[in-house]
Amino acid sequence: MSGHTTLAPAGTAAKRKEARTVILSSYLGSTIEFYDFLLYATAAAVAFPKVFFTGTDEWVGVVAAYATFAAGYVARPLGGVIFGHFGDKVGRKGMLIISMAMMGIASTLIGLIPGAGVIGPWGAVILVLLRVCQGIAVGGEWGGAALMALEHADPKRRGFAASFVNAGAPTGAVLGTVVMGIFSALPQDAFLAWGWRVPFLLSFVLLIVGMLVRLRVSESPIFAEAVAKEDAQGAKRKIPLLDVLRRPKALIMIMFAGAAGFGLQVVLPTFSVTYAVSKGAPQQGVLYAFAGASAISIIFVLLGGRLSDRLGRLSDRLGRRPVMIAGLALFIAYLFPMFGMLGSGNVGLVFLAFTVALVLHSCLYGPLAAFVSEQFGTTSRYTGAAVGYQLATLVGAGFTPGIIAGLYKDSGQSIIPVVVFLSVMALVSIVFIALTRESKNNDLTTVR
Repeated sequence: MSGHTTLAPAGTAAKRKEARTVILSSYLGSTIEFYDFLLYATAAAVAFPKVFFTGTDEWVGVVAAYATFAAGYVARPLGGVIFGHFGDKVGRKGMLIISMAMMGIASTLIGLIPGAGVIGPWGAVILVLLRVCQGIAVGGEWGGAALMALEHADPKRRGFAASFVNAGAPTGAVLGTVVMGIFSALPQDAFLAWGWRVPFLLSFVLLIVGMLVRLRVSESPIFAEAVAKEDAQGAKRKIPLLDVLRRPKALIMIMFAGAAGFGLQVVLPTFSVTYAVSKGAPQQGVLYAFAGASAISIIFVLLGGRLSDRLGRLSDRLGRRPVMIAGLALFIAYLFPMFGMLGSGNVGLVFLAFTVALVLHSCLYGPLAAFVSEQFGTTSRYTGAAVGYQLATLVGAGFTPGIIAGLYKDSGQSIIPVVVFLSVMALVSIVFIALTRESKNNDLTTVR
């Protein structure tokens, strides 16, 4: 892992070419990371309750599987701290290579864990430990990928550039859900014995591809310039985490502003899939419906980021925030119709429910990467963005599937408590987005 590494090429055309390469690398890397991370969500819905939590009531097993899912979200802020520290001290590129290797190895090993019938409860224990490794890896991945795209981009297109990182999440979800859907067509015994494992084992192939791409990009020019300036001035480098914690307001605002986006996002491949299947829709059809909707949402994530750039050109008061607030408000209004379609037992209506939900979610998710990253100075930006973003995932997504599955079970399988919980979560995020300063005009070359 090299030190303060290479600046981008000097010519304008070369810089644009390099920016495109970095953005593509961030997108592919994010896709691979989220294939691994969100594949676990699908497996938690359709396989883990029967493989690692046998002998329990169906919904008790679901809640237990979602609890192991939450372990990854608990670990994500830790990944943000660890990778953020070294990313702000040493450089973005090296951390991205390490985080990808960690994720790929952990995901491959998940596919090799013996079930409860072979090693009893130890299978669940190993599952949790590897899920923690996944969480640490993705906690470090997101911040570095977002910053590489953001810090290489034209200042007027930062929202669009950074949105490619978040577009990796639905792309990874598509890949993971399609692959899991293919193997879910096996007879149930075969699927539970070995079919669910194959998508995790394929992670190793994706790891090799991702490494070949990621090794070819250059370090962030803004970071390299900031470090060179500090070195020239003989300034003592501060500990990035302490620098962020001295001004904790930005961290707190980001955590609650982004929480609902992750809560709503994670409900779709977990509880919503289980709910639709329990209401009579075929499992494979539901998985493909979610995959198709996720594929459509990729373009809307990018459009959300682009719209936040364009609004910012119209007025200093506009930018990321109006797009994000509108997406959340519309999602609240859509919750009851969404669950109505999910519970219809009709795959076509399930597909429509997922599609509309993900399109609305894209209004928030597209601008979010830039909105978070723009709140911090250069030499603490990796730490601040990564920790703030991952705390938002922990608060919003880590325990949400388990909570709403518990609410649904304890209410006699009524969807009303689920809708109320998600609506309150979204309203809280709307308030915090409105109170957070608009970031589109922030100067990214500011060291502090």
